[in-house]
Amino acid sequence: MAYQTRHPAVHPTVIAWISIGSNLDLPVAQVRHALGALATVPESTLLWQSHLYQTAPVGGITQPAFINAVARLQTALQPRALLSHLQTLEAAAGRHRADEIYWGPRVLDLDLLSYGTTHSTDPELILPHPRLHERAFVLIPLAEFDPELIIPGCGCIADHLPAVAGQSITRIPDSTWETSACNARSAQA
Repeated sequence: MAYQTRHPAVHPTVIAWISIGSNLDLPVAQVRHALGALATVPESTLLWQSHLYQTAPVGGITQPAFINAVARLQTALQPRALLSHLQTLEAAAGRHRADEIYWGPRVLDLDLLSYGTTHSTDPELILPHPRLHERAFVLIPLAEFDPELIIPGCGCIADHLPAVAGQSITRIPDSTWETSACNARSAQA
């Protein structure tokens, strides 16, 4: 009798880049928690995360500064399934999209910046993100990973950095956000 060894199906994986932002309800703690939550996304592995950055809001609405970061995720999920998980994480943090002002303050914003080499013009999931190359809060953390990183459809990160040089962005020292996270845990206890 011949035996066959069964191996679990191996799904191809891709690299997805996610931006994380918050400017409400202890934003440093929100971003740190979101980074931890990304490590729990099914069929995915969190490979890298940037430092945290404080950035000025865009869109002209008066609101607090944002805390931002980016993450590199290896995933076997399809783009829409990954987006659904990101939106579930946002909702778990208290985000209510229906009640928001466009480009207004938010407790957590997780944007799928790119998904492998996928190009999509679907209004519900445009890939790569249409304003990725215009935002210092995305480009600077991506450049931290690799300034020569190529985002399909956008080109090399370094080529876009001069255009965002005037945007306000400050890297938060690790000791500051570690202390803030500890303070946030104490405040919630």
